[in-house]
Amino acid sequence: MDDVSGWMSAALDEAVAALGTGDVPVGAVIVDEQGGVLATGRNRREADSDPLAHAEVLAIRAAARARGSWNLEGCTLVVTLEPCAMCAGAVLASRLGRLVYGAWDEKAGAVGSVYDLLRDRRLPHRVEVVTGVQAERSAELLRAFFADRRSPDA
Repeated sequence: MDDVSGWMSAALDEAVAALGTGDVPVGAVIVDEQGGVLATGRNRREADSDPLAHAEVLAIRAAARARGSWNLEGCTLVVTLEPCAMCAGAVLASRLGRLVYGAWDEKAGAVGSVYDLLRDRRLPHRVEVVTGVQAERSAELLRAFFADRRSPDA
């Protein structure tokens, strides 16, 4: 079962929830081979004072706990923003089979924008990549967040 748009809507719900802690609104969902939600995550760097608390990393950790294995082969990570280099590395290390993301990250993206780690033929694991799913909704959420932070009243 493949409900990529529905999974992205769930990831967007996670991103919106990150706003409550002042975190950058990025959300993630990991689904198993049958399309069932295995884990979710949202940015928690501010909430947890943890520089590694990106939505993708938290979702990967939760999915590994749920599966009882670090190996997430056959699973799909759906995230609202193109992963950074750290998160792309976590995708590779966990052996996720597919990554779906919404908005491009032209400043720090490591899956097509600045770098393309997941499709680097020098690395031993390949990940299918699907881009642009609900990209405008994802990008608008981020634009509004950063515009609000830059406003003189913030």
